[in-house]
Amino acid sequence: MKVDRKAPHHPSVGGDTGPRLPAAPRSIQKGSSLGALLDVEAIECLAHNICRVHPNFDVDAFRATALHGLAPLAILHRGRHLARALRSHLPKRYEDAIDVLIRSLTPALTETSDLGLAVFFYLPHVSFVDAFGLDTDGNGGRDPFEVSMRAQHELTRRFSAEFSMRKFLIHQPERTLAKLMEWTRDPDPHVRRLCSEGSRPRLPWAIRIPGFIKDPRPVLPILEAMKDDPDLYVRRSVANHLGDIAKDHPQLAFEICHRWLDGASTERKWLIRHAVRHPAKKGITTALKLRELAR
Repeated sequence: MKVDRKAPHHPSVGGDTGPRLPAAPRSIQKGSSLGALLDVEAIECLAHNICRVHPNFDVDAFRATALHGLAPLAILHRGRHLARALRSHLPKRYEDAIDVLIRSLTPALTETSDLGLAVFFYLPHVSFVDAFGLDTDGNGGRDPFEVSMRAQHELTRRFSAEFSMRKFLIHQPERTLAKLMEWTRDPDPHVRRLCSEGSRPRLPWAIRIPGFIKDPRPVLPILEAMKDDPDLYVRRSVANHLGDIAKDHPQLAFEICHRWLDGASTERKWLIRHAVRHPAKKGITTALKLRELAR
């Protein structure tokens, strides 16, 4: 999950006529919670952004639905709650609703660090794809896969689609992995990072991917393609993904790291050290040796 200390570098914040993001602290303040990021102001920004591109949007009805039952919910449940509220008031056909949401987005992020907490504004959008993005019936009988992939490509450039992507990897793994493999060559590092982060078998805060916990080999070509990515933001995700694999298949993770040592750059050596840091802390000999060889 992309959370850092500072507010995001984002040209739209504070604009009066363009799409807006709610104000957000640089970090969680004492006595507050992440849930406060999806409160009244976020709902107003959602309504404002959608009305700009979909004038028939019933703001009052959406506001009432969104606020009803919101107060006791934590951040992830608020994201799902607001997604359901959006579904009730956007066009009935999924791809039409997605078109409205995509056209309502603020500009894509231009940095990969110091992203701050304002990006959580897009958790309801991601939750929308997660909840409805595989429902053919809700899309007039048409397969919504490509529409959902397009949405996640756009959303991950503003927040992260690592949560929503997991349902696609569970239910349509081959099709989704093929798309992610294609995206490993995307010019945007946020998109490339999603290929690794979204497919991590044990991603924190997210549902696990049982198939990849049992057998991570289908995802290995994605990690292979990005082990020397030019952006540390992406390489760190690859390292964390390998660390996930090491929890269930340590020998496989160690074998990959050994192979990657051949001709390794300074950057790749850092990736290897980071990938095996947890087993090394437990004193596992192979991990300690790998970290030494990757100096």
